[in-house]
Amino acid sequence: MRQVIIIGSGPAGYTAALYAARAELAPLLIASSVDAGGELMNTTEVENFPGFPEGVQGPDLMERMREQAERFGTEILLDDVVSVELAGDVKRVTTGRGDVHEALTVILATGSGYRHLHVPGEDRLSGHGVSWCATCDGFFFRQKTIAVVGGGDSAMEEATFLTRFADRVHVIHRGDSLRASRIMQQRAFDNPKITFEWSSKVAEVLGGDLVSGVRLESTLDGSTRDLPLDGLFIAIGNDPRTDLVKDQLALTEAGTVAVEGRSSRTSLPGVFAAGDVIDPTYRQAVTAAASGTVAALDAEHYLAALPAELLAQAKGETEPGEAPAAGATFTPSGELVGRA
Repeated sequence: MRQVIIIGSGPAGYTAALYAARAELAPLLIASSVDAGGELMNTTEVENFPGFPEGVQGPDLMERMREQAERFGTEILLDDVVSVELAGDVKRVTTGRGDVHEALTVILATGSGYRHLHVPGEDRLSGHGVSWCATCDGFFFRQKTIAVVGGGDSAMEEATFLTRFADRVHVIHRGDSLRASRIMQQRAFDNPKITFEWSSKVAEVLGGDLVSGVRLESTLDGSTRDLPLDGLFIAIGNDPRTDLVKDQLALTEAGTVAVEGRSSRTSLPGVFAAGDVIDPTYRQAVTAAASGTVAALDAEHYLAALPAELLAQAKGETEPGEAPAAGATFTPSGELVGRA
């Protein structure tokens, strides 16, 4: 049995692992057999993460975070979690290989997934002109022509933001009116750099090594036309990855895991959540990392208040069901310090 299991390996998961490992909680981090490192593995240059004045490639940043967590004793398992049992003192996490891992606390850092268009060229050109984050990648499109797909507040916010860099921003929307709030619509309509492509959907992303345009299909008559572009930003929403826990933990109206105030405490004792799975608003690497810190500290405080026998089992000092040796003494955090 473990003291801490962390599910997820993005900035939130790796930062939680780093803090938990430095607190000598010997965490097990279960990444993924395919997507270890999270969304930043699909990002090219990251220029807004503190400490990297020259920028850093997304995969390189994740590799450094992984190495730092491992340096302090985090065990990383490349497998997929298929089910969890989170009620009770001992939590159980089952992986795709059929292994069951037990822990006194679980930190969920499963992140969120951007909604995709599911059209040819989209995945192939991801990070090569196709992006889901204007804040992350807008700087790279100075004096370029780009497009934003979507009609809600997020799409209008991204389009308006991108006019700081691009010469022309096309907004591609399936309908003939926007879903965005009136104020966000008006800001976009008033911006001379924004052009609307109404009643259109992206049928294909065009380009060789980089995006060169999109093929638009009319939602009215099915006709197609090509729109030359240097970049495409997809802003049709994102979904927090809560499938594992949606029947066990309270969720918010936005579909994220509900936590208490600024803490990481969920609706079940001993279960904590961090990163994009609790954040429907900011979704930045640095805010996810900060959230991972909170989760590790909350887990550490929770463990410190548990009965010494449970902690001793998690540390391998007793067998399951066996009481600590007679005369054993513990610190307030449950650490075995000696025997009479």
